[in-house]
Amino acid sequence: MTSSNDKTFQSEKGIHTDFLEKMTYGDYLGLDTLLNSQKRLSNHHDEMLFIIIHQVSELWLKLIIHETKAATQAIQSRDFQASFKMLARVSKIQSQIIQAWDVLSTLTPAEYMEFRDKLGNASGFQSYQYRLVEFVLGYKTPHILKIYEKNPELHQILKEAYHAPGLYDVSIQALAREGFQINKDILERDFSKTYQKDESVERAWQEVYKNVNDYWDLYQLAEKLVDIEDWFQQWRFRHMKTVERIIGHKKGTGGSSGVNYLKKVLDHYFFPELWEIRSTL
Repeated sequence: MTSSNDKTFQSEKGIHTDFLEKMTYGDYLGLDTLLNSQKRLSNHHDEMLFIIIHQVSELWLKLIIHETKAATQAIQSRDFQASFKMLARVSKIQSQIIQAWDVLSTLTPAEYMEFRDKLGNASGFQSYQYRLVEFVLGYKTPHILKIYEKNPELHQILKEAYHAPGLYDVSIQALAREGFQINKDILERDFSKTYQKDESVERAWQEVYKNVNDYWDLYQLAEKLVDIEDWFQQWRFRHMKTVERIIGHKKGTGGSSGVNYLKKVLDHYFFPELWEIRSTL
């Protein structure tokens, strides 16, 4: 007896079925490599969840880096419309990563303890892609680079990002190009230092928000930056609460203070002036 699915398939005369010498979907995506990259170190059922959640998050981080770097270059080239599309995409990606914590939070403390010791000192704290995201958003911490000295090629990539202007730096440069008086020390600052808020930058953004029609591109850029920071803070919060839910206040596998460390970074702002002006407008 022929099923309705078989009949539907047979009615599609153009569907390709001969792939002996053609590229398949799996070939294009490298699925053999991708789907064989989940190597459990224990026999516990839930370790698969733990691995996949982190691997999926790393793929999303890769796309965030790809889009944010391109948006940074677009802003430098004054192609604001292209940057807006890329930054809007980053915000949507962030929403996906946030929801991943809801899946991981189905892992109970008892279940995690069954394989946690197999992780050794491996920790999400060591995610180099997460550090690249922080660097491009302007949060630079020198001690972080030491973690990656084991891999010279990777260390060089991080070092270059560490010394490069971030997304907010090029946005401030865009303010200066539009004629706003920005502190010279900010425009010529050492980009390897974490950005600290500046009065001249705050005054410029205030003027943008007071005269939206005159500075429409800069206004849209500011709101895209706020979107990204908002989502990033939500990601940090969900990360912290998921860790607290699963391991409480134990130390992280990488040696950090765990929840206490995650709570501290919640207080950091990448784009401080854009939040300050909301109280002063």
